[in-house]
Amino acid sequence: MTLFFFFCPSPPRSSGLVLMVLVVRATGLFIVFVIQSQSSSFHVRQADRQRADLLKQAHSLTEVRNQLSITPTNTPALTVCLSYREHMEAEMQFRRDTCRQQSPEWFLGKPLHDEESTIIHHYAFAENPSIFKYPDFAAAWALSIPLVVRLANKVRDEPLKSDFTIDLKHEVALYIWDNGKGPHLTAVPELCTEPEDSPQALYCATTLGSELPMCGEAVNKEDIFVAVKTCRKFHSERVPVIKKTWEKDAIFLEYYSDHADPSIPTINLGVPNTERGHCGKTFAILQRFLSSDVPNTKWLLIVDDDTLISIPRLRVLLSCYDPSEPVCLGERYGYGLSQGGYSYITGGGGMVFSREAVVRLLNSGCKCYSNDAPDDMVLGMCLNALGLPVTHSPLFHQARPEDYARAFLAHQVPISFHKHWNIDPVAVFNKWLRDDLRAKPSDGLNRSAKTEL
Repeated sequence: MTLFFFFCPSPPRSSGLVLMVLVVRATGLFIVFVIQSQSSSFHVRQADRQRADLLKQAHSLTEVRNQLSITPTNTPALTVCLSYREHMEAEMQFRRDTCRQQSPEWFLGKPLHDEESTIIHHYAFAENPSIFKYPDFAAAWALSIPLVVRLANKVRDEPLKSDFTIDLKHEVALYIWDNGKGPHLTAVPELCTEPEDSPQALYCATTLGSELPMCGEAVNKEDIFVAVKTCRKFHSERVPVIKKTWEKDAIFLEYYSDHADPSIPTINLGVPNTERGHCGKTFAILQRFLSSDVPNTKWLLIVDDDTLISIPRLRVLLSCYDPSEPVCLGERYGYGLSQGGYSYITGGGGMVFSREAVVRLLNSGCKCYSNDAPDDMVLGMCLNALGLPVTHSPLFHQARPEDYARAFLAHQVPISFHKHWNIDPVAVFNKWLRDDLRAKPSDGLNRSAKTEL
């Protein structure tokens, strides 16, 4: 007998749970599903629906005792939260002891691999990046209890060495692999990211929705204010790319620079340009957003001048979030999470704030310790001190499409990419981010999207 933990992201469907339950029934396995969720009201509702769906399927198929817990993904890496009934504690302890002695270590999932070494994985396995496999979290992933026990002891005795958490799925796989002393990821074909209405999904235990979920109408263009951070030396190089690609999709947009150039136009906020970190400029943008100098909007989007972004897709995504809540949305990174650190939105992929979040940030008195401090990390420290969550979306990307596994992007309709290095940014936008202009943005997305929020 082997116990398994299945880590199931909340948005994907689990219509193939019958497979897992029948495995439990036939072999006597005991499986605990852990739903990974987040703190915003939208994700809480998603997780609750997922839990109810799993329990409904389980009760209709078998009398297996199912235990489900919901774990916010803001918690440090490799944290597992379980909820056992009191009368099962003794039995579960027996099962855990038995598994430690008899069961192998299993690490299961849908494997991803890098085509080339990439900065987001610290250029790991540079000679042959494709040799190392890591799980696609969107398909769910699983650990056997003996592996969980060893990892728990390892985390206690040997904390995570990296200060930064950039791509958790890759870093978890590296930690489990343990320089060859631990198990490799074993591919499980039934853990899928196929659309739920696809013929291939018939044999899948997990699927993704065939449409981008919409929580009502996409937010209006007038609800989003866009702030672009630039500087004089990039006015002729990067700003024209924005004007050729996504600027037309934003009604309220301003360029902030160290030089006022009326031909663009750019606005000089009185903050000198810095080579590293732009904290002073970003906090000046936050203050301007709340002033009477700009339209009163519900959402603020801050991007770099080499960020490529789809405003129509962002409008669809924001329909699921309540702007009256302090929402801070983007691609979440972490700093020092195993030592009580904090999460932050990485700036290059785009940082989205509700007006309420900006109000709370500025009212807290939090500020930059220097103009060239890393703005995204300082904001993360501020949010952590205020107890405000950072909400992650895998649709924002700090790097270029080439820096991500093909299979990872295959089931996404991405919202952003970052950096112009060694690419044609206009071509990248047209391939990955431009929608069919013959259809309404939301209609086009609903026909083609295959991703989770």
